[in-house]
Amino acid sequence: MNSNKRGKLVLYSGSSGVGKGTILAEVMKRNPKVRLSVSNTTRAPREGEIDGVHYHFVSRKEFEDLIARDGYLEYAEYCENLYGTPKQQVEDMLDNGYDVFLEIEVQGGLQIMEKYPDVLSIFILPPSVDELERRLRNRGTEDEETVQKRLTEAKNEIALKDKYRYLVVNDDLETAIQEVLDIIR
Repeated sequence: MNSNKRGKLVLYSGSSGVGKGTILAEVMKRNPKVRLSVSNTTRAPREGEIDGVHYHFVSRKEFEDLIARDGYLEYAEYCENLYGTPKQQVEDMLDNGYDVFLEIEVQGGLQIMEKYPDVLSIFILPPSVDELERRLRNRGTEDEETVQKRLTEAKNEIALKDKYRYLVVNDDLETAIQEVLDIIR
């Protein structure tokens, strides 16, 4: 799909448990021009996660070597693990005319906005913090301490939502999907 038109860089954030992945999976099904940038992380894979699809799972040393070579668009430490967006992979997809979604937390998102002021930024919000807590608990993937940590983190992230150009509340899934599709169009 090599057209001369460069794709759009889309910054896509929202707190843990808000449904970002679910929305994005549908957006990608419905718009073949959309690609997801696969981040590197030093955390261990969760059940069902595939290396190279969900993340590139790398050692701390591999991660730090790429930092030293200026190989990341952004990177951040979150809950004691490193996460980062490899620069080359994103540039290649944009050059091939794809709209590339960077699904990253707010800390990394702010770095992207600084480096790329014209980035299309979308923040996915929960209907309420109570609903977010319910979703995190229903996931059943984290212990109580981690749920509390993620909730605290979520409140801090939501406080920065106004730095993003577009806000989408994930109350009704179909509506949220349609809003994201409309924004990138």
